[in-house]
Amino acid sequence: MWIRHPIRRGLPFSREREKEGPAAKLWEDEGLVLVAASTPQQEEDPHLPISASLRWAPSSPASGRGAISRVSLLGALLLAACNQSAEKASPFPEPHRPVSPVSSRYLNEDTRESVGEFATVARLADVHERMSVADIGAGGGYYTVRLSPLVGPKGRVLAEDIVPETIRALAQRIQRERLDNVAIRLGEPNNPQLPAASFDRVFLIHMYHEIARPSEFLWNLRGALKSDGRVIVVDADRPTDRHGTPQRLLVCEFNAVGYGLTRFERMPDSESYFAQFEARGPRPEPGDIPSCEP
Repeated sequence: MWIRHPIRRGLPFSREREKEGPAAKLWEDEGLVLVAASTPQQEEDPHLPISASLRWAPSSPASGRGAISRVSLLGALLLAACNQSAEKASPFPEPHRPVSPVSSRYLNEDTRESVGEFATVARLADVHERMSVADIGAGGGYYTVRLSPLVGPKGRVLAEDIVPETIRALAQRIQRERLDNVAIRLGEPNNPQLPAASFDRVFLIHMYHEIARPSEFLWNLRGALKSDGRVIVVDADRPTDRHGTPQRLLVCEFNAVGYGLTRFERMPDSESYFAQFEARGPRPEPGDIPSCEP
């Protein structure tokens, strides 16, 4: 049997949260479960498909210990379509910049490793053991699978993407690589719907230019940060319709929602940059947020 320690054996997240403090409890209250906490059927065949849901249902005796919500991928797609059709006019300002199409791939992992992308970003972001981190727009999981060992068994990683097929493939990779401290979630384009006050770091890696309504996204994101939490952006310094975000526009959009830039570095051997933001002051009302010109 490939399950080796308490989390892998599928013990309820509540058993672990007793030893890991309020952050773990918040994650369980939000219904996030660990991908590697497999069902009995998945223990027999770890390659069985894993379904994704718009929201993770809390574990219960009826659903199996630590089992992933069994809402089907098809059901998630139908729910997403219903949500989109029922979407109301946003109270947030209209962005004045184009949006790049959503892409689940940015180069390949070998290329990114050859220039030390993850190592550089993790060092600049000061990621260490026991942290709770979120990888938004996780794609194939380049950051997710590397953050997992970095935060350690007492840390937590939440991987999120808005493409159902991408989330399903990532769930299979996480289970295959036995990453015990990783949960996944199918997100919404302008609202990551993260557990409140839960994250030390939130990573937005080569995806910020794909956010259709940045002020709404950043406004919703603020509540997920711990008091000293940080948002990390890595993007290319070029127009948003060319899969990048100019530095001036990025800082303007973050400042408009009450974030302050605390670090900015050019990435080695590329046109990309590292930008770090922290929440400052009260969160503005949606109607008070100014628009930024590209």
